[in-house]
Amino acid sequence: MRTKVNENLFKDQPFYVGIDYHKKSWKVTILSDEYEHKTMSQDPDAGLLASYLKRNFPGGIFHAVYEAGFSGFGSCRKLNELGVNCIVVHPADVPTTQKEKLQKTDKADSRKLAKSLKHDDFEAIHVPDPKLEADRALVRQRFSAVKDLSRTKNRIKSLLFQFGICVPDHFTVAQTRYWSGPYLNWLTELTIEAESLKKTLDNYILTGKSQRENLLILNRQVRELSQTDDYKNNCKLLLSIPGIGLTTSIYILTQLGDIKRFPRLDDLCNYVGLVPGMHDSGDKTQTGKMLHRGRKELKIMLIEASWEAIRKDPALMAKFNELAKRMHKNKAIIRIARKLLSRIRYVLVNQQEYELSVVK
Repeated sequence: MRTKVNENLFKDQPFYVGIDYHKKSWKVTILSDEYEHKTMSQDPDAGLLASYLKRNFPGGIFHAVYEAGFSGFGSCRKLNELGVNCIVVHPADVPTTQKEKLQKTDKADSRKLAKSLKHDDFEAIHVPDPKLEADRALVRQRFSAVKDLSRTKNRIKSLLFQFGICVPDHFTVAQTRYWSGPYLNWLTELTIEAESLKKTLDNYILTGKSQRENLLILNRQVRELSQTDDYKNNCKLLLSIPGIGLTTSIYILTQLGDIKRFPRLDDLCNYVGLVPGMHDSGDKTQTGKMLHRGRKELKIMLIEASWEAIRKDPALMAKFNELAKRMHKNKAIIRIARKLLSRIRYVLVNQQEYELSVVK
């Protein structure tokens, strides 16, 4: 005979669930305010976990956490739909002792997550809606395709240099002339005695052509995305800022999402990674290089856009010239990138196009 469970047995009691996420299994630790229930392994299924919690702790309030990584946000969304308040945290933000670093196990990781959640030691990262995440994936794919094509071009140039094959001067006047039709024809028609070298070069050319065609398709898809209702108006606003092109604007919009989730410019700069490392002890304060943390691709795009912006915006040009008198130009451009990010935030928050001025 099955015993009937009181549906209010754990009414309003909080339970904290730490999930150490793996592809084939989850290691799950469940804590309450009074005791540790258990640490267990289960299949990687959000529905299975939610069912277990509701069956064993009816009426309870459930909080769960796992680290951001390959798993994305699908499990977080599913758990929230099933009544489990789930958050995702940056792995570097999980408090870890030296002992835990030296004796790392899945069980220790899940218990650590559950305990930190119980003590409210976490600041959750933003979980984008599924459509925004999908749009990000498309734009990031285009960014990866550019890098893949650049690698192939560099491999061809390295191969030619390795075997002493000189590229004609009219192909090396400007970087933009590489990979043109005449250049590809010259590569294809090269007379090479070593059969294996010829095959290697032909394979690289074939790979490059395929990557180039794929990049053209991605460029068209990204342009089409920028003209949808979700992005069209904001893209137009960003294009009014010197240095910001269509590709950069759509990348910014898909990466940032709702700009109003950054109440201050400092919050936005921290997210992008345009902040220096700092060490303050006693009377000494040391400022170091930019933090590695942040969105690397977005950081690169903003710095590249800043070099273009100082040529077109009098205010940014004046500020750059002032900074360049007391620091290296590569450091000065980082300061300009921060100012460019401030302009981006302003036009998006206020929904106003940027106007050139001489005010720094």
